[in-house]
Formats: sequence, C-alpha cells, structure tokens
Amino acid sequence: MNNSSLMRSPRPLYPIPLILNDGTRTNFGQFEGKVVLVVNVASNCGFTRQYAGLEALYGKFRDRGFEVLGVPCNQFAGQEPGTDDEIADFCERNFGVTFPLTAKTDVRGRNQHLLYGELTKFRTGLLPGMVKWNFEKFLVNREGNVVARFAPTVEPDSAAVIDAIEQELG
Repeated sequence: MNNSSLMRSPRPLYPIPLILNDGTRTNFGQFEGKVVLVVNVASNCGFTRQYAGLEALYGKFRDRGFEVLGVPCNQFAGQEPGTDDEIADFCERNFGVTFPLTAKTDVRGRNQHLLYGELTKFRTGLLPGMVKWNFEKFLVNREGNVVARFAPTVEPDSAAVIDAIEQELG
C-alpha cells in the first residue's frame, strides 16, 4: 500500500479521551510514538475469530512499538451484548487477548465516539465515511495520523495489513 496516495487525518488523535475496558480514563495519547491498529470488535460476529489474528499481530510487533486497540461495539446486529467485564473475560478466555480494549463504544451515529469521528474522516476508494460493520481496521502512524483503512473481510494476518504495519514501523 502506498501511503503517499492516502489522505492523512487533519490532526493527531492524541488528545481524544478514552475509557478502557477496566474503567481507566486515559486518552489516545497513551499510544504516542507507536503504530496502532484500531479495530471495532464484537464477540458474536462471523469475524470474531479475527481476535486470534489481532493477538498474533500484537505479539509479533509489540516490541517494535505496535499496539492493537480493540473497541467493543454493539451497533451491528447486537453482536456485542455483554458488559465490559463479560467482553474482557470472553476475549481472554477464548483468544488469549492481551491488547487493550476500550469500554463498549458507539462507532457511528448520533453518539459516535470522538475517536471514530476522526478515524472515519480517513477515506479510501473502497471505504469512505462511516464504519460499515464489525472488525473494520484503521492503522494510525507514530505521529497520530490515520494512514490505512481495512474492511472487516481483510484478515489481520493478510499481506496488506502486515505490509502496512511494517512500513510504518520502519
């Protein structure tokens, strides 16, 4: 993927507030200087198995400054009905997830989280505008700019995702 042809977000994402799955209040700035793959996730989706691939990516690249941020969302066919505690337990028990998760969040609509308001400003020919389904992926570079966006059908271990991550990690 050639990042030079992609539109960069208008400002870094670092000041945007986040609430993590355990209730910790922070902001996206906790990832400053890292490459981050932000993914809206759900426990009862046909793509839920992608948790394993996301955890594998996290394990493979974490030591080089890479993070995965899972954002549980129940806006797509009610496929994430659990509480934050139930979601964390499900992810750990079934997929060994160790990457951070936010509290359950709206990724589109009237109550869209500010993070997703900024992420969805990044457009590619195939994925303009709002998030369409669970497991859509946004790659954020070390400067806090969105540099790539991947459809839910693109597996975390696909060449496109891995190549984009490696390009940003340098």
